[in-house]
Formats: sequence, C-alpha cells, structure tokens
Amino acid sequence: MNVLSLFDGMSCGQLALDKAGIKYNNYYAYELDKFAIQVARANYPKMVHLGDVNDWCLHNLPQIDLLIGGSPCQGFSFAGKQLNFDDPRSKLFFVYVDILKAYKPKYFLLENVKMKREYQDVISNALGVEPIEINSSLVSAKNRKRLYWTNIHNITQPEDKGILLKDILEDGVVDREKGHCLDANYFKGGNLKSYFEKHRRQLVFSNDNLCHIGDADLKGNESIKRVYHPDGKGPYLTTMGGGHREPKILLKPRGNNKGGLRSEDGKVGTLTSNSWQENNHLTYDEGMTWRKLTPLECERLQTVPDNYTNHVSNTQRYKMLGNGWTVDVIAHIFKGIK
Repeated sequence: MNVLSLFDGMSCGQLALDKAGIKYNNYYAYELDKFAIQVARANYPKMVHLGDVNDWCLHNLPQIDLLIGGSPCQGFSFAGKQLNFDDPRSKLFFVYVDILKAYKPKYFLLENVKMKREYQDVISNALGVEPIEINSSLVSAKNRKRLYWTNIHNITQPEDKGILLKDILEDGVVDREKGHCLDANYFKGGNLKSYFEKHRRQLVFSNDNLCHIGDADLKGNESIKRVYHPDGKGPYLTTMGGGHREPKILLKPRGNNKGGLRSEDGKVGTLTSNSWQENNHLTYDEGMTWRKLTPLECERLQTVPDNYTNHVSNTQRYKMLGNGWTVDVIAHIFKGIK
C-alpha cells in the first residue's frame, strides 16, 4: 500500500498506521516545517519528503491507496479570526481536493476543527461525505473535539479508556518542579470561596470532564491562565508558541497548609502569599501551586510514544504536538481499512 500524507507534520499518520497494524510499502509526505521533518525522519528514516504541497503537480507518484491530511485550520477555528476560506492557509483544503481527484485513492481521511456549519458543508460537498465528530478525551487525557471526513467504512466512536490527567504525569515532576501561586486576587471577586460559590460550574467537572480549578498569576488572555485539576481532563493542545500557553495543572498543597481543593466535598482552603528567591523561582511554605505540563506529558496527551519528539527543542516539541493528531483516534479510524 502507498500512502500520501499532506501537511504531514511530525508524521502522526505513520504512528497511527503502525498502531493499527496497517502495513504499507511507501509513505510520501508534504511538509515544510524543518523541525517537524527532523522529528519525522529521526523516527521514520525511510519515508519520502516531497516539500511544498503546492508543488504536487511536479511529482509523478505511483498509485496512491490512502490519502491523509489535516489541512491548516486557523481560518476555521472558533478560537481564530473565522476567516474561513479567505484565509490562505485554509485554502490549502482545495489543494487536498485537487490531489484527491488526481490520484483517486481507495481510501482518504481529512481532519479539521469544529467550525460553522456553512464551512463544514463546503468541505462535505467537496469530499462527498459527512464528517464524524470524535473527542480525543475518549482515548486520552485531554478534551479535543475534531471532525473527520473519510470513506473508510463503519467508523464508530472509540471506547472510552477513562484516562485522566493524573494518569499521564511524569513520576517525580511534582516533587522537582516549582510551581506558581494560585493567587486569590486573580479569581473574579477576589475571594476564592465566593468565587467558587458564584461560579460553581467552573470548579466542578464539566460534561467533558474538564475541571478548571483556578487562574494562574500570569499576564495574557483568560485561556492561558486556566489551571486544571489532575482528576479531570486537560484542555486541547494549541501550538503553544510561547507566552505561557502550555497547559497548566494543579499541584498538591505544600508545607503545613491543610487546605486546597478537596474534590470529594468541593471545599477550598486558604491560599497564602509567596516569595521570590534569588534564582527567580517561586517557593512556598504553604498554599496552592501549579506547573506547566512537560513536553513528554503533552506527548502522552496526544497518545504519541514517550520522547518521540525529543530530537528538537522543547519549544518546537510543544508546537508540533499542538499541531499534531491524537494518534489513537486516527489508529481507531484506520482499523476500518480492509
């Protein structure tokens, strides 16, 4: 079987094929990000990188049996500017369509974000199939709803594995890492107890099993300040390009503090002050703290093998993991290939 992957990134497609037990002869990929290519080649040295997908007409490939891709989603995402097909990145979807028509593979798969119905219908009409929505939370510790258009038959929802944030944490990181204070002044209303009572839904597990337990003392928009409880799911991964965008998790109270969140009864203890040390790290005698998820933990959120991305800097690891697929979701879909 010959596979052609568009916008291949760090080659989650190959990871999914391997996990699904699908044998393939050749894996061709279009990708421009040099760091993602570096990681892909380190793990799959026999794959063939072809460069810019816009130059696809220049390549004379053999019969393609499986076409896959997740065209850039910035123009569709509800978190973005909603430029839809006017965004030059989202126009790459039509390159996918041109390649699909040219090669006529037996199977195809396109992944993208949830979007307005009018944009979704354009994609569905072009591909001739309606998408299936799958939340990565069924197979991983994060909430990530995505749409999948495919002609692979009999795709069902994956079985819920019941994985929570606490299940993917690195051993010992909580003890080694220094967190940042969850300062009550950064909760709306200024008092944590009153905040909890006023915004109770934000501090209990949502329908997606998310538990936004508080806001970190950081500058920036609200989304990057959110700290989540380890007994729930994590948020979807973004490209995390600096600015504290990495997901954040609550640590246990330290020192003599007997407070903190008690998930069994919802009580919240007193949060106390923190002090700066000469090394510019925050230390605490007591109080609630948080830390960012490590790159390895983000790999686990995407069901990517541990240290798969460790060939590049942490900054680039976070970025490509945010751009990547949840491997176990794709593997679940690929199991329908005969």
